[in-house]
Amino acid sequence: MKTIAIDGPAAAGKGTLSRRIAEDYGFHHLDTGLTYRATAKALIDRGLPLDDEAVAAGVARNLDLGGLDRTVLSAHDIGEAASKIAVMPSVRRALVEAQRGFAAREPGTVLDGRDIGTVVCPDAAVKLYVTASPEVRATRRLDEIVAGGGVADFETILDDIRRRDERDMGRADSPLRPADDAHLLDTSEMSIEAAFSAAKSIIDAALKH
Repeated sequence: MKTIAIDGPAAAGKGTLSRRIAEDYGFHHLDTGLTYRATAKALIDRGLPLDDEAVAAGVARNLDLGGLDRTVLSAHDIGEAASKIAVMPSVRRALVEAQRGFAAREPGTVLDGRDIGTVVCPDAAVKLYVTASPEVRATRRLDEIVAGGGVADFETILDDIRRRDERDMGRADSPLRPADDAHLLDTSEMSIEAAFSAAKSIIDAALKH
């Protein structure tokens, strides 16, 4: 099974990189963060509570991984709701099961998230941990918002990224950390082209074995 696991903190560039890699190798791609957002959106759309773990887990178990719309799911309120249900163990278990099912697809898959190499696919053929300094990540996020016609403040984004890192790394269930056998890729000083080239070298070498 050819699974490429890509983990890393928010705004490190792993999503863009993962999509490029999947396209290059002809593999299926799943942004696992969207599975939490899709579960949260389904709860909101149905007027269901965000603090009932059994209800949220039931929705997570019936989630269709085929219809995840990044544009719709990127909304701020959905992100806030997703962060509330993402800490619920039974929701995480249900979505990890769905993500593992996706990882078994042929001819191969690229999954990106926070716990792919450590929890979801510990036997992945290749594991990358993509990171960058909080300041660089905040700058990228700001540029992204401005390019989309939005308005944002650098310090607010930086605070948000640091808070999110703390929450992701301090979580009791599946905290964000590199797998012991992950290849570290710091993209602070890299363009997306350079990061893609570095990742491709690592993947090519690993898939030869």
